[in-house]
Amino acid sequence: MNKSLLGASLFALALAAPIAHAYEAGDILVRAGAITVNPNTDSGSVKVDQGPLSGANLGGKATLSSDTQLGLNFAYMFTSHWGIELLAATPFSHDVKLKGTSVGAANGKLGSLKQLPPTLSVVYYPLDSASKFQPYVGAGINYTWIYDESLSGTAKQNGFSNFKADNSWGWAAQVGADYMINDNWMINGQVRYIDISTTATVDNNALGQGTRAKVNVDVDPFVYMVGIGYKF
Repeated sequence: MNKSLLGASLFALALAAPIAHAYEAGDILVRAGAITVNPNTDSGSVKVDQGPLSGANLGGKATLSSDTQLGLNFAYMFTSHWGIELLAATPFSHDVKLKGTSVGAANGKLGSLKQLPPTLSVVYYPLDSASKFQPYVGAGINYTWIYDESLSGTAKQNGFSNFKADNSWGWAAQVGADYMINDNWMINGQVRYIDISTTATVDNNALGQGTRAKVNVDVDPFVYMVGIGYKF
């Protein structure tokens, strides 16, 4: 009789206990992990826009290398399905190379630059909030701050100087998924496409006093992140 009473009591408590939800309105999500920026570079040809050779088309293309850093996500859930998310990271560093130009000394590693790509997105989680597996999609806006441009030693020896690249505004899209380990901890994976375009310029007085070359580059990287997260 006592065992029956105890079993009934436990069953009643189970029914009365709140269901554990993955996400609810007001939740704050913090994620951290390894993030890789893999440029999908589409470059215009290198052209001279200042100096005695102004208007000359030197041909060739510019490329940027990949880099992996610490990625951070901060999200706030307005409802159990909709939230807003900020992507941040430690600075990425990319080598910049030129290839195929008509000026042999310009080909090879031109230099390197650093960039930070903060991205603000609206995210949507389609599944019921009680599900441990939470796929999502998102879209938003990116600002890429490019700084610390520096020339390689070889480029300096070949007369190059004053290497600069413009900052960029663009759109971004992502798909991702969280898997809830428990009520607070999660595993996360995400893939983004970010619209990043820049114009890089560099001087070379060896080609004539006041000569400057420029190249338009659509960086348009795919960005991959794997990490862990915590829900507050």
